[in-house]
Amino acid sequence: MPTKILMPALSPTMTEGKLAKWTKNEGDVVQAGDVIAEIETDKATMEVEAVDEGTIAKILITGGSENVAVNTAIAVLLEEGEEGADVDAFLASDTAAPTATPKADEKSSPAPQQAQAINTPQRKTHNGKTSSNGRIFASPLARRMAADKGLNLSQINGSGPHGRVVKSDVETARPQGAPKTSASGPNARELADMLGMAYEVEPVTKMREVIAGRLTESKQTVPHFYLTVECRIDKLMDTRKSVNANANGKYKLSVNDFVIKATAMALQDVPAANASWTDEAIIKYENSDVSVAVATPTGLITPIIKEAEHKGLPSISVEMKELAKKARDGKLMPHEFQGGTCSVSNLGMFGITEFSAIINPPQACIIAVGAGVEKPIVENGQIVVGTTMKATLSCDHRVVDGAVGAQFLQAFQKYIENPILLFV
Repeated sequence: MPTKILMPALSPTMTEGKLAKWTKNEGDVVQAGDVIAEIETDKATMEVEAVDEGTIAKILITGGSENVAVNTAIAVLLEEGEEGADVDAFLASDTAAPTATPKADEKSSPAPQQAQAINTPQRKTHNGKTSSNGRIFASPLARRMAADKGLNLSQINGSGPHGRVVKSDVETARPQGAPKTSASGPNARELADMLGMAYEVEPVTKMREVIAGRLTESKQTVPHFYLTVECRIDKLMDTRKSVNANANGKYKLSVNDFVIKATAMALQDVPAANASWTDEAIIKYENSDVSVAVATPTGLITPIIKEAEHKGLPSISVEMKELAKKARDGKLMPHEFQGGTCSVSNLGMFGITEFSAIINPPQACIIAVGAGVEKPIVENGQIVVGTTMKATLSCDHRVVDGAVGAQFLQAFQKYIENPILLFV
């Protein structure tokens, strides 16, 4: 009998995702293991493989559809010898799942050309449109939200396909007669409209939305404090140069590889910093799983070097390069970016000498590393030229006290300034 292909859960926390595109079409024969679609989550784009063999008889959710709930039927697969008529009977039967639509939210099953328009920066918003019988085009969620807020849908400009009112339109709308601005003044879009400023509206990706939410929550709920240390890195630079010269092209160590290893070892020396806060208890981790911030076209993601304290610098270097490439290509698997006990963010390659980073919950620490800078240094009563690097530790004060944070930075500085210890 026909088989439903369901929207998969690609991580333990995934509840919905974007069906980015189909790699197979209706009528195509597929074998178990064939890639049939690409699913975009808040962290990465992943390939979906066919579990059974057969013919894709009907695609229920078009490519480009967002907010598709996990376990929603997205297509129907026929076994050999089954006919197309079986699909209609299957979908019409009581046992079949409805011809599911994406979870009610900002967009639902747009046609391919509409999906392209949604993902392209747009000029301002469209005026809301109604059908010939006066029905206002709006998503189910937008209708419920408007009713709860006492808003008239006909008074709301729709930014969805063909002027459709969607969730974000209702969120930014105000009841008739309400002030157009908050106590802090108009938002960016309102101000631009008021002043006639030209602008483009770039839709927020799921990944960017999650990043914004997590960072806002972290800054508002986690009591941050910051400690900075300046490390002398002349020995590190000499060691790196010597090791790379003798690597015969097998690997090439970066300064960040030393930073990752030094962070891992410092966490082992000061285990009180290798911890997380919960309302019931403080969780202390045995291993140093170091999350490393990587910039991608869609936002920041932190792949993890797990048990970094047990890995040599060459292994860390090779693994980090592989993870960074997968991150930029949107191909990281959930286990490669979920978890981590402490994070590293390095902006030295951009010439930034010092900065502080926002903690990545539930971790309690993140270390922000700047560029190496040549400067005059007093050494044994003499002024010499040396290279230093500043590192700023952001701490969750619920877990890490000032003394613990200082001890961690002392340990980190010890490893950075004496890199031979990282090879022991």
